[in-house]
Amino acid sequence: MSDFTHFNDQGRAKMVDVGEKPISQRTAIAVGRVLVNDHTFALIQSGGMKKGDVLTVAQIAGVMGAKRTPDIIPMCHPIRMDGINLELHLDEARKSVEIRATVSCDGRTGVEMEALTAVSTAALTVYDMCKAVQKDMVITDIRLLSKTGGVHGDYFREE
Repeated sequence: MSDFTHFNDQGRAKMVDVGEKPISQRTAIAVGRVLVNDHTFALIQSGGMKKGDVLTVAQIAGVMGAKRTPDIIPMCHPIRMDGINLELHLDEARKSVEIRATVSCDGRTGVEMEALTAVSTAALTVYDMCKAVQKDMVITDIRLLSKTGGVHGDYFREE
């Protein structure tokens, strides 16, 4: 069990102590999409969804989700994020809402989970805003594109 950083001597879960790690500039970018049908796409595009502006509400929800990450992911450290940027756009060819989150901080631990949570929260909000019109939407392809900073170095996904 000594190889696993999130387990104590009794084999029980613990939060890793990052107090001795150096502070570094960290960023993470995550993406995902919500696949919708033609009718739902047209309603989002025209602003005709009864619950309001889907993309704006999902963008705000994604920011809020990133800020609440340690409340829902048990081993995530509460961190002071310097920036959270959510970009949502409609892809006509895919009939999808494309979501991209960029999160940054100066800290001792990364912001990958915050970026992934931002995308997930935004995607769930798109679903919630549109579910009265379409129940079979698909939330898909949520993934980390890159992360920089920290002792483990940078990561860039090859797509």
